[in-house]
Amino acid sequence: MIGVIDSRLFRDMFGTEAMRAIFDEHAFLACCTEAEVALATAQARLGIIPEDAAASIAERCNAADLDMDRMARETENVGYPILPLVHQLAAQCGEAGGYLHWGATTQDIMDLAVVLQVRAGLDLVETMLAKVRDVLAQLARTHRNTPMAGRTHLQHALPITFGYKAAVWLSGLDRHAERLTELRRRVLVVQFGGAAGTLASIGDPDLALRLRAALASELNLADAAITWHVARDGLAETVTALAMIGGTLGKIALDIMLMCSTEFGELAEPFVPGRGGSSTMPQKRNPISCELMLAASKALRQHAGLMLDAMVQDFERATGPWHLEWIAVPESFVMTAGALHQAHFMLSGLSVDSARMRQNLDLTGGLIVAEAVMMALAPHTGRQHAHDRVYEACRVALEQRQPILAVLQSMPDIAEPLAGQLESLIDPMNYVGAAPAMVDQMLRRRANE
Repeated sequence: MIGVIDSRLFRDMFGTEAMRAIFDEHAFLACCTEAEVALATAQARLGIIPEDAAASIAERCNAADLDMDRMARETENVGYPILPLVHQLAAQCGEAGGYLHWGATTQDIMDLAVVLQVRAGLDLVETMLAKVRDVLAQLARTHRNTPMAGRTHLQHALPITFGYKAAVWLSGLDRHAERLTELRRRVLVVQFGGAAGTLASIGDPDLALRLRAALASELNLADAAITWHVARDGLAETVTALAMIGGTLGKIALDIMLMCSTEFGELAEPFVPGRGGSSTMPQKRNPISCELMLAASKALRQHAGLMLDAMVQDFERATGPWHLEWIAVPESFVMTAGALHQAHFMLSGLSVDSARMRQNLDLTGGLIVAEAVMMALAPHTGRQHAHDRVYEACRVALEQRQPILAVLQSMPDIAEPLAGQLESLIDPMNYVGAAPAMVDQMLRRRANE
């Protein structure tokens, strides 16, 4: 096997068996067959083809009986799999096979099959996403008040809580869940337009539109206002949404990888004997799930770019951009499932060292809450002067390696206005702001969904 999605070595690191089963070639041909049967059923309902022919098509068409070697040979020759598929399905149906694929074109059936796969893929992604969101909500709840250093530009900024950080991660995934719900009405739409999208093959325009609506009903899809053969924004939106999920998971992975580093030591991925080990360094416990999530996020971003490229299609049938979707859509779903699987495993067993978080928070001897001192001093001196004086105190503390409290107490223009307050002001737990309250707000919002 070539590529991580199908490799026996890597496929369960970058994907899941359940998602591969939705998008493998057998599933695709089964969805194509389902589309052909639904079309015949809808046409019989409207008197376009004989009812007994449609019944025979529904009874006899069986994707499991396809000669896959023949399918592969003929698909390579034709360039598309539908003509070879129709040949074999028609043979399965005997005389009724003459009514198979009536008025349809290759892209109608392939697009319908992809939409059916996308629907099943979205169901699975939403289920997996919900599990990851639940784990993050629990982390936020448990560590609502666990203090740690907030960091900007990789430097200490202000104190936060780990629960706040987890809730920020959660907020992105919550929005992605909303996006997946919203995009369904734009993506899960029937495709049936015939050769150039006009349904001229059906004859009567009113009958043609009623047939498309009946086909949509058969497949439990929304009807389309107009053929979307070359209007590919729905599928592009889907893959972009998956890439955004990957982006949020990549951000989570990057944060956790950094916090797992020896110098930080605040988090660790779940311990499994041998996982994250090194062939030469026995001490290693590498953040494997985070690494896989980060890699998936980057690949998903590239596939989103491919799908935007695939939107630029010529006239009423593309001469190549369509083919990009054959790569990007299935791989994006598989990699998203893989990243969500890794995230759920990793977050469910995440080891949180709150003592190390507090130790790191105190590394600068109170400098991390210099803003608290500045804001308390500002009403006495004005904000800019307060900033300049506290800035000077921080410089002295750093250069002379003194505790910031001692330096502040040695500066009368700071110590006198803030008499009796300084020790409290430089306690990081007194300057986490509304972080715990925001965690509560996030959790209440989820409870009201």
